[in-house]
Amino acid sequence: MKSAIYSFHSGRLFKHAASREIDETNAGVVLCFGAKSLLSGNSVFAMLKEKFPKAEIAICSTSGEIFHTEVMDDTLSITAMEFEQTKVVPKQIRIESFTNSYEAGKALVSQFDPAGLSYILVLSDGNHVNGSELVRGMNEIAGDQVLITGGLAGDGSEFSSTLVGLNNNAEEGLIAGIGFYGDKLRVQHGSQGGWETFGLEKLVTRSNANELFEIENYSALELYKQYLGPEAEGLPGSALLFPLAVKLPGTEEPVVRTILSIDDKKGSMIFAGDIPEGSKVRFMKANFDKLTNAASGAAALTHHNTDTYPDLALLISCVGRKLILKSRTEEEVEAVNEVFGHQTLLAGFYSYGEISPLKNGGRCALHNQTMTITTFHESE
Repeated sequence: MKSAIYSFHSGRLFKHAASREIDETNAGVVLCFGAKSLLSGNSVFAMLKEKFPKAEIAICSTSGEIFHTEVMDDTLSITAMEFEQTKVVPKQIRIESFTNSYEAGKALVSQFDPAGLSYILVLSDGNHVNGSELVRGMNEIAGDQVLITGGLAGDGSEFSSTLVGLNNNAEEGLIAGIGFYGDKLRVQHGSQGGWETFGLEKLVTRSNANELFEIENYSALELYKQYLGPEAEGLPGSALLFPLAVKLPGTEEPVVRTILSIDDKKGSMIFAGDIPEGSKVRFMKANFDKLTNAASGAAALTHHNTDTYPDLALLISCVGRKLILKSRTEEEVEAVNEVFGHQTLLAGFYSYGEISPLKNGGRCALHNQTMTITTFHESE
């Protein structure tokens, strides 16, 4: 496997010096992560198709682009992958064709022939799709047999609309999957949040999908405001600093859930992912150093069983982390680079939701406020 990364800005395409020499006319997969403003027209796909004529091309709007150790805005971060012994198969669906995101997730994974399938990369619309239900549907079909990672497209900090494209111009409502076939490609994953929990674990007693009403039969919003103290005056903006750690029913590993908005009249909170009744929750707060250390930890999880550095690491982190870290955002990317001994190309984006298993060998889950890393290495 060979990989190269490119950045498009100021009307020009720049290849990173750390890229390997690849045959661009023979690239198998091209991933393009970029600002929605640059993807809205028809020129990006045409440019990529001309440069990489044989590649399966996936395009995704972002809340920031990762170009090796740099974090950029209003650019395109392009990753080209050339394989020797790995076959790739693209599939896509449109969310409007299904009654809900659960059925959409089932339908996407069902399109792939399971024989020889080792991994699926999923890039989904981040505005019209319920990420929790999408993941539940994909797991229904994939089970524990196929690794799935990916993320929900972003729109900066606007949360207005997102774009995804697969071998065509990017559009709203699309969910794209790329299946990787063969036994020579080694794909590893890791994810960590780095948030500090505080307070006691409490039971969710009333909720509806991603809207939380009651914790321990008490108004969730009022309880949340009590825990925040003076910070409650800054809601809903201050909620990015205080997500929830959620143990879904039947699981022991918590996922992080971001608060998108609050409803004072209903006394509820809206999250970027479902919080079913029976879940156990704890409040969390940001710790800048721990957020950066978590990025290192996620990278280490992908590298714990091998002495070989991966060829490529795909980093999908949360827009909430970027908004919190601000000028220190590149620190989490640089921390990943350190773990990989400066030997691995890094690419990716900041998202509206991250898709990755909670633990090695497990089914994929929807994360918020989390750094997720997927690594690729093709053996001879």
